[in-house]
Amino acid sequence: MEEARLIYSAPAWATDMTTIHVTATDRSLFHVAAAQLGDATQWWRLAQLNGLADSSLLPFPTPIPLKIPIADSTLTDGLPSE
Repeated sequence: MEEARLIYSAPAWATDMTTIHVTATDRSLFHVAAAQLGDATQWWRLAQLNGLADSSLLPFPTPIPLKIPIADSTLTDGLPSE
């Protein structure tokens, strides 16, 4: 039986990024987005890029890597572009 594989296609805006480590003390992706991207409403970019379904970081008592895309000033409404 062949093993199923998940194929992930990164969004176009995920071309240049860095990686940081976050824990529950960082509280949420809202806080990380505000600190790293200058806009808390871009938390969804962090969630999408890192495969996270929730913005809360409370389930992570130990550090986990989190990919951070470059800031995009054209994304100002907090919604993914079509």
